Amino acid sequence: MNKGIATELQDFCDTIAERYSNVKRVGNVNNETFLVEEIIPTSDHSACVNFVKTGGKVAVAFFYYINKGRSKGWKYFFPTDSHVNGFQAFLYYKLEAERRNYSKNF
Repeated sequence: MNKGIATELQDFCDTIAERYSNVKRVGNVNNETFLVEEIIPTSDHSACVNFVKTGGKVAVAFFYYINKGRSKGWKYFFPTDSHVNGFQAFLYYKLEAERRNYSKNF
């Protein structure tokens, strides 16, 4: 991850923590604040981010970077167990696509 993208990620994570800490936010029933505990890069354009809440629990978000077009920049979501299971299955299909596409490079 280059320095510019990493800096954007850090700033965006702080913004997300601020947004989720809003005591008037729908879903913030315990009036908790969120702090960025750790940013764990998983590739040049993705990261897992741990947010620690005032209640002591940790919320994990998946951040991904789009590098072109009108959607350029960091995006995120808080995956559920269902999402994680789907990602595990996605790995298989992504690898299969790469396997099938390799010979098309020549």
